[in-house]
Amino acid sequence: GLGRLRLMTQIPHQFLILQIMKRTSSVIPSHFVLRRTRAIFYHPLHNSLILLYPKSMTELLAPAGTLENLKWAVAYGADAVYFGMADFSLRSYAGNFSLEDAAEGLAYLHERGKRGYATLNIYPFSAEYTALLQSAGQLAELGVDGFIAADIGVIQALISHYPQIPVHVSTQANTVSAQAAEVYHTMGATRVNLARELSLGQIEDIQTRLGGSIEAEVFIHGSVCFSYSGRCAISDYLTGRRANRGECTQSCRWNYALVEEKRPGTYLPVTEDERGLYLFNSKDLALYRYVPALMQAGLAALKIEGRMKNAHYLAAVVSVYRRLMDGELLPDAEVLKLLSRVNNRGYSEGFMKGDITPDDYQRDFGGYFAESTLIAHTTEELRDGHRVCIVKNSLNAGETLELLTPDHQVRPYTLPAVLHTIKGEELSVAQNHNILLLGAELPAYAILRRVDEG
Repeated sequence: GLGRLRLMTQIPHQFLILQIMKRTSSVIPSHFVLRRTRAIFYHPLHNSLILLYPKSMTELLAPAGTLENLKWAVAYGADAVYFGMADFSLRSYAGNFSLEDAAEGLAYLHERGKRGYATLNIYPFSAEYTALLQSAGQLAELGVDGFIAADIGVIQALISHYPQIPVHVSTQANTVSAQAAEVYHTMGATRVNLARELSLGQIEDIQTRLGGSIEAEVFIHGSVCFSYSGRCAISDYLTGRRANRGECTQSCRWNYALVEEKRPGTYLPVTEDERGLYLFNSKDLALYRYVPALMQAGLAALKIEGRMKNAHYLAAVVSVYRRLMDGELLPDAEVLKLLSRVNNRGYSEGFMKGDITPDDYQRDFGGYFAESTLIAHTTEELRDGHRVCIVKNSLNAGETLELLTPDHQVRPYTLPAVLHTIKGEELSVAQNHNILLLGAELPAYAILRRVDEG
């Protein structure tokens, strides 16, 4: 009812607006009630009901394949990042962290009130446990905020050897029930990643059943494996590279044809019609429309996939979800436009909506596409009153590009008529080996990109 309705004209800084609805009657619709809302207010200036949600209750968790990407994730609003070391982290080609990188990264995060989780989600052989636990011990000494693991033996070993470090159960564990989550809770795990194969209704039911006994998180954006949360052996068989050892070649994205036994050399293309479904090439997950509902469900974190992605991807994606989680009411078309600026395979809401349809698969090709190209990005360095900018792709003096900044502004930016490099050169065209001096008004960690108007 309206027993908690209060009059307000200012929003306390420790809260964010989660939803706004014009007050047209004295009854709040049932779908508008939040189980974990701190308060409902009436704002007389807007004649609106405003639901406030504590900022600290759901963390935005971003990937960091490198130390540099960790800093980009923080710049654009991530509350926490997850990263992997050279071994045991299921991303052999992500760049990954050295022990020195981990030390610097964790210090960088903690100085800014952020958290860092280390992935140890490989399925190790018996002889590898000693090395894995040694690596975990080094991370524990550095103050890592949590381990992410999937193998039940690894989970138990981490809890036993390093009880002071929270253990989060990885998506690789395929947790699809409250019963499974409770088992991990009894083992001593503090958080579980709920599988991508769950619908919103199932997630809400799991949360109700758990009653807060163990934290839960979900992936809200990124690549999707056609197999059950990554339990796939196609790469193993076709290339000898083991997906569950961090070596996946994404063989599911390749083009395939059928060969009939008695017609060798005759290739029949794999296609889809009204009777069949193309199974392999899933579109990328994009659950921006579900952010309020997932926060309402009391999830501890909304997680972005992408430890092998570049800084542009991190900036663009983290920025969008930060804005949404902070209560900004962005039209779906605007969100999709911003997310389409970076490489993707098309976007889908996957199982979150309940059912998978042919539209959830990319049938035309197995690659990526984007509506913009990263041209340059700024750094933290100021030199002679100018912002240092690293060129990634050819650009022209006087060209107008799109600028994305850590305060989530997206606007045109026109380059100067003459480009100046840190070597004192004057250029009309800069290439990807050039480092430029641009206006000091540009912030650090800004993206300059060329939008494809086609």
